[in-house]
Amino acid sequence: MRKLVAVSLLLLTALSGVFAGGGSDSGSGGEKKPVVINMWTHEDPNRQKMEEQFAKEYMAANPHVTINYSVYPSTNIQDLIPTAYAARNAPSIWNLELQKAYPIFMQGLCAPIPVKELGYRNEQELINSYLPGMLDPVMDKDGKLFGQKGAIYGLPLEMVNFCIYLNKKIFRDAGLNPERDYPKTWEEMMTVSEKIVRRNGNIITRRGFDFRYGDYLISWVPMVEQLGGKVISDDGKEAIINEAAWTKVLTYMQQWGPNGKNLGSPTYTAARRQFDNDQNEIAMHLSGIYQEARMRTANPAFYNSDDWMVIPYPVFQGGKHISNTYYFQYYMVNSQIPLNEQIESWKFVAYMLSHGDMYLETVALTQPTKAVMEGELFRSMPYSDVFKDDLNYAGVVYHSGFSWRINELIKAAIEEVMMSNSDPAAAVAKLKRDAQAVVNENL
Repeated sequence: MRKLVAVSLLLLTALSGVFAGGGSDSGSGGEKKPVVINMWTHEDPNRQKMEEQFAKEYMAANPHVTINYSVYPSTNIQDLIPTAYAARNAPSIWNLELQKAYPIFMQGLCAPIPVKELGYRNEQELINSYLPGMLDPVMDKDGKLFGQKGAIYGLPLEMVNFCIYLNKKIFRDAGLNPERDYPKTWEEMMTVSEKIVRRNGNIITRRGFDFRYGDYLISWVPMVEQLGGKVISDDGKEAIINEAAWTKVLTYMQQWGPNGKNLGSPTYTAARRQFDNDQNEIAMHLSGIYQEARMRTANPAFYNSDDWMVIPYPVFQGGKHISNTYYFQYYMVNSQIPLNEQIESWKFVAYMLSHGDMYLETVALTQPTKAVMEGELFRSMPYSDVFKDDLNYAGVVYHSGFSWRINELIKAAIEEVMMSNSDPAAAVAKLKRDAQAVVNENL
């Protein structure tokens, strides 16, 4: 770690040289005008400690800059940022998941990256430092969005795809061989979970698996896509394609829930929170490689044991081999702030993200740069090969100017069939009507 810090300080010195010089933010004597950067991000104690240190280093090398680093709960920040924009009081720098950030981006509220100020010859040189397609969602490729052809509006703090974490001890306790009997299909997932589940009356005390309830565009929609369904048609004009596929997956959720086989529901503690405890509460959950760092912090004995493993995202029998979607947390910069503040904000973002291996080593956040994804550190992480292999069969999360509204409609449909035992076909029909109305508003 000392070597990484030393390299980072050398890089900051070099970047300061790139960013030095006059320009509109310099005073009459050549000194830089004071700049205050307000940064809002979601809670992550290990990342917070690291990024606050980056802020101290950056301010030491750039005395004209003051960085105010603020942290908010993940469940609140998605509402706080749009509200702050509406009041013209949004932070200089912020980050959200792509499907939540995209509506803000599509309103033209994000500042393009000044690539030359960051030391790149042009946008293509920046693009070439990432895996293919990783900057596509935040680019104005043809200039039709904001009139800046090729401009890039975000840099990924992380790229995430979900696989299944598995507790081997619970499998063995249920008479299953984790290496052989782990579920490859969603049908097997239900069968295996029935063998593992324990209840006290109707209350589940041990789950085999449970879903990530809430962000359904990420964790659940790929199940529909495996059966040929889509959120929106390719031309963007029709919502909820292939109603039979949607009905089949909603029927699966109904069977999973308390009115069916009673294997899980949104009312229980999030599966990923219980798994790390290793208290015989849940055998499998869905999460990204970042969960390894959280497990290492929460329960180092379990993390360092041979009692857990990671398996691929299941596929319906006869379905297309589509893995869990991948999504991003992009750092973005507010276009409502003065230009010199925009530029300085992007410089600080670039400085933070130049520590790709530190993010990976400390908090298991994977920046999709070639340097990180092809590096030895990533390859050495437990089951990184499973996450990388699944990425070959994954698509990017659905995102649009109204993507989060669609997510909330899907949430309502899932909870309706699971908790109220509504007819899945009727729930799909309602979902299609409501989603189509949203699409029509934006045509």
